[in-house]
Amino acid sequence: MEQSPLALLPELCLLGGAVVTLLAGSFLPRQRQWVARLVAVAALLVAGVSAALAFPRDAPLGGVTETVFGAFVLDTATGVTRLVVVAAVLLVIGLGVDELAGKARESETYTLLLLGGLGAIVLAATDDLLTLAVGFLLASIPVYALVGMVRSPGAAEAALKTYLLGALSGILLLLGATVLSGIAGGTAYADLATGLAAAPAAAVAVGALAVLAGLLFEAGGVPLHQWVPDATQGAGTAAAAFLTTVPKLGALVAAARLVDVLPGSLPWPLLVGLLAAATMTLGNLAALAQTDARRLLGWSTVSQVGYLLMPVAVVTSTSAATPALLVYLAGYAVTNLTAFAVLAAVPGARSLTDFRGLARQRPALAAALVISLLSLVGTPPTAVFLGKLTVFTAAWDGGLAWLVVVAAVNTVVSLFYYLRWLVEAFRPGEPAATAGWPHAAAVAGALGVLAVGLGAGLVTALVGDGTLG
Repeated sequence: MEQSPLALLPELCLLGGAVVTLLAGSFLPRQRQWVARLVAVAALLVAGVSAALAFPRDAPLGGVTETVFGAFVLDTATGVTRLVVVAAVLLVIGLGVDELAGKARESETYTLLLLGGLGAIVLAATDDLLTLAVGFLLASIPVYALVGMVRSPGAAEAALKTYLLGALSGILLLLGATVLSGIAGGTAYADLATGLAAAPAAAVAVGALAVLAGLLFEAGGVPLHQWVPDATQGAGTAAAAFLTTVPKLGALVAAARLVDVLPGSLPWPLLVGLLAAATMTLGNLAALAQTDARRLLGWSTVSQVGYLLMPVAVVTSTSAATPALLVYLAGYAVTNLTAFAVLAAVPGARSLTDFRGLARQRPALAAALVISLLSLVGTPPTAVFLGKLTVFTAAWDGGLAWLVVVAAVNTVVSLFYYLRWLVEAFRPGEPAATAGWPHAAAVAGALGVLAVGLGAGLVTALVGDGTLG
């Protein structure tokens, strides 16, 4: 069913907000760049309200498929992604207020955040390979600039690595899209679903793997994950919070949509399951050796992509896959941003030992850190606990019991490096910066409460819906 272009009002708000934010920042003195921030926040609020009003409440998760121009899908997955992306960008701006206020590139940063969020939504909602390529570029190019905003050798190296891997991933994605559209006779996913069934398996494998490689770069998964820890360590706190959260929201939903239309002549569940196992295992093992808090979170986000790939692997096998993916994405976004808000509230802390004495000096902030890290492990009743419960159930129902076992072992492994950070926070001593940034501390506290409340709320909603029995 074709919809009016006004159905894209949330996306138009983000695009218009980015343009107005950039123009406002260009004509305002540095001490009045807060006006550009207000414009960006207003655009996000309008986009969020319009997305909530357009949410398909009567459709099941992964259900009704309505399109705009035959390329942009309006279903529940798109509706959830819209809301989570808008909320995530708002929170990134909130935790970055103290860091960005009065800086030379404050308005440019807000513009890039809006455009990156728009790109993530386009990725998640696309139903066409050409639109997928546009979404990839729109989601990845702002990340390159955000990483390089900090003028330091580490940021420059991270920006270069991110750009080079992104360029390679973009080439692979375009190559794969060309192969798939050539053998299917069209770029729409409906054409892929019908045209690839009788196509040579080798050609389908080459095209699909190339497109998935591009999406895995965007998500931060194996084999194109190497940029994530460097970018997280070298970028500013707000930029690091954004790049470890928002691009994943779009890339993983896009991967699920693509896998769902691929022919069953090749073992896609096994292949994506192996990528999931490799991603979570490599991310957790690498995080064990980290002493820098930002780099630890970088490797942590790689491992989280492994868990998020589990429902993608079984999206064709069980109807629970899409709900599980969306629930996990929402919980992960809240939890990951909580951890980065804590980092932003203690700007002088880099290594884990810099957090010594945090529990004594700033107990509320330490509580937010405890909630975020234990939630990333999957401790009840937090949001990520529910996410892991749903993706484990979906993978088991989809016939990948071995992947559930691997994920459970990795969850236990992750507990060690998260607890190592918490032990430092509760040791006696003086934290690196006891004053900190008040806006980030407030965001951290609010998100800590939300990480628990969201988990309990989602449990209630899913039990009432019958998803959890």
